[in-house]
Amino acid sequence: MGSNVGDRLANLKKAVELLDSSAELSVEDASSVYDTDPIGPDQPNFLNAVVRVETSMSALDLFERLKKIETEIGRRERGRWGPREIDLDLLLFGDEVIESLDLVVPHTEIANRAFVLVPLLDLDPTIEVPGLGSVADLAAGKGTDGVRLTAHSLR
Repeated sequence: MGSNVGDRLANLKKAVELLDSSAELSVEDASSVYDTDPIGPDQPNFLNAVVRVETSMSALDLFERLKKIETEIGRRERGRWGPREIDLDLLLFGDEVIESLDLVVPHTEIANRAFVLVPLLDLDPTIEVPGLGSVADLAAGKGTDGVRLTAHSLR
């Protein structure tokens, strides 16, 4: 999850609250919060974090719920890699590999983004990304440029 518009930390915390507000979905753990350089054109830094959820939902249903939460928090479309009130990505779904028109898991850019790998490593260094290897190995190869630990917490 990431936010670089408005109260970034409040947006992340609201997302965690909404993720944890239904019977079929609960937040089990959260990484530290990181201040990260944006990928897109001139815009503010992001706050990024990763959460682990337990769910009885299908991957597609979870993905659709993430999009609804983005809308509830007030995300406005500003184009690819543009500023965002909140961005919720489904990075992994257990050890499943999903390739459909609506959803690809693991996330297609997971191995290329330090702002994803560093929080994943923080959450659990033993996580395996299907078809790509361990988060620890992926993070070691990517480095931590542009990713800075903050004093913020999501819990």
